[in-house]
Amino acid sequence: MIDFHSHILPGIDDGSKNVEMSIQMLKAMRKQNINTVVASSHFYATQRSPQRFLYRREQAWERLSAELPDDAPEIILGAEVLYFPGISHMEELPQLCMEGTNILLLEMPFDSWSEYYIREVKELARSGDYTIIMAHIERYYFKQPVSVWDEFLDLGILMQSNADFFLPFRSRRKALKLLEEGRIHLLGTDAHNMSSRPPRMNEAVAMIKKHLGPEPLREIDRLGETLLWEGGL
Repeated sequence: MIDFHSHILPGIDDGSKNVEMSIQMLKAMRKQNINTVVASSHFYATQRSPQRFLYRREQAWERLSAELPDDAPEIILGAEVLYFPGISHMEELPQLCMEGTNILLLEMPFDSWSEYYIREVKELARSGDYTIIMAHIERYYFKQPVSVWDEFLDLGILMQSNADFFLPFRSRRKALKLLEEGRIHLLGTDAHNMSSRPPRMNEAVAMIKKHLGPEPLREIDRLGETLLWEGGL
């Protein structure tokens, strides 16, 4: 299984605080049959430049990679890029994609989106320069008109859900419905630590299998492998 959203790099954002915590998280992920992890540290354009972010990410990766156990999942460096007006004109944006790909993990604001925001995301998708994955859509899916999501889907924008969306009773039915309707394409743990926000992919997988069977998970795996190793869609 591929974890498309995690905060395992040590000391770079509000995720793992140190190498020891990162390794604990990775060991837990391995036990949950996660064989590939995208290290998607937060990128906020208002807080630091892309160059500064990439420098700090490389430092964090060097600290972690020096201590990785032999059976650790494969780690792909990326970023969780918070939308900002003008994002489509950022020259360094390709450097924030998942390494070796044109895949951009895009986080949107948690409130209602202006028409400008929506139009700019569409422009990014139409450009053909990026494969856009929208991060943890459950945080804003129900705050936008369904028509917005239909337009995004028609443009090939992919939707990532956190594993935790499938677990509480209050959100489980919504999560399963969106997955069954083809409105969730990829999963991530969005793990930050081993206490308040640990990786819980195994619990989500069990819930999906129980209610929808194994086929949606096979589709998620097939899509993830196509994106990362087979040249994209």
